[in-house]
Amino acid sequence: MNFNPSYMLELIPTIAKYIPITLLMAITAMIIAVAFGLVLALMRNSQNWALRSSAAVYISFFRAIPMLVQLFLIYYGLPQLFPAFTAMDALTAAIIGFGFKQAAFLGEIFRAAFTSVDRGQMEACLTGGMTKVQAYRRIILPQAARNALPATGNIFISLIKETSLAFTLGVVEIFAEAKMQASESFRFFEAYLAVALVYWGLIIIYSYLQEKLEKYLDRPYRT
Repeated sequence: MNFNPSYMLELIPTIAKYIPITLLMAITAMIIAVAFGLVLALMRNSQNWALRSSAAVYISFFRAIPMLVQLFLIYYGLPQLFPAFTAMDALTAAIIGFGFKQAAFLGEIFRAAFTSVDRGQMEACLTGGMTKVQAYRRIILPQAARNALPATGNIFISLIKETSLAFTLGVVEIFAEAKMQASESFRFFEAYLAVALVYWGLIIIYSYLQEKLEKYLDRPYRT
């Protein structure tokens, strides 16, 4: 069997040097996705028909198109329509693409989380003299956030993995580095297995942190 485990182990530290750029893309895109996803959820729950319809169209479109197509539309397509975007670098385009894509999924997750909170709590808040904004901030959002955390965590895990597509725009991250190392050494299995192990390690660490956060948020609900 033509497998060199020592080469794979030597390659892991080389690939791991690009973990910061992968995390930068994933975390920044997640911040965009959470912020925009929250707006979409509120629009979907709005009494205004135009807001509901606009959010529904956005969610339908961005959930339907493949991530790679979306990245190409943003990086190669937008400058053709709007010359101002010619100054946009590949990293920025990747972050925007990842963030806008996952915002569509988070919009539905957050909408379901809001729906899971008993409507009577909003009525009680309004009866107690709170405004809708105060009720959302103090009562509804904390409960909805707890309900949405597991699914939101899955979105972040998907984001970490999807950053590997950024290499198609020329961004050098952990998958791109593994691809270049494989092309130089012709040790494709070892290189791709090494990058798989790096991704696996990242997901294990994040899953552990999410589990700790879930236990922390569950403390007030324990009996």
